[in-house]
Amino acid sequence: QVQLVESGGRLVQAGGSLNLSCAASGRTSSNYAMGWFRQAPGKEREFVAAISWSASIYADSVKGRFTISRDNAKNTVYLQMNSLKPEDTAVYYCAQSIVGWVRTDSEGYGYWGQGTQVTVSS
Repeated sequence: QVQLVESGGRLVQAGGSLNLSCAASGRTSSNYAMGWFRQAPGKEREFVAAISWSASIYADSVKGRFTISRDNAKNTVYLQMNSLKPEDTAVYYCAQSIVGWVRTDSEGYGYWGQGTQVTVSS
């Protein structure tokens, strides 16, 4: 089984930056794509970013502001968030896909972390 643990979420002012981490353990591999999703109160979970061994993709709402990266030696995925906006407030979830290429659909991910809260104040 794969275990994913997110960290780094906190309260930050609008315009600030935050770096989230996702530590993976268990049966994990760099051959599988990793993704970040988020869910705000009263809203459905939405795709944020994903990364494979050769490519990365982003939701339009975060493109140009967020950067996803991974350190395979540390089995860790990161989400660098810049120019944060109040609408970025949500619980952020890390996930491992069941395929080697990037996916934007939650159905394409088989393992999920518990989430980390990001709150952006105005």
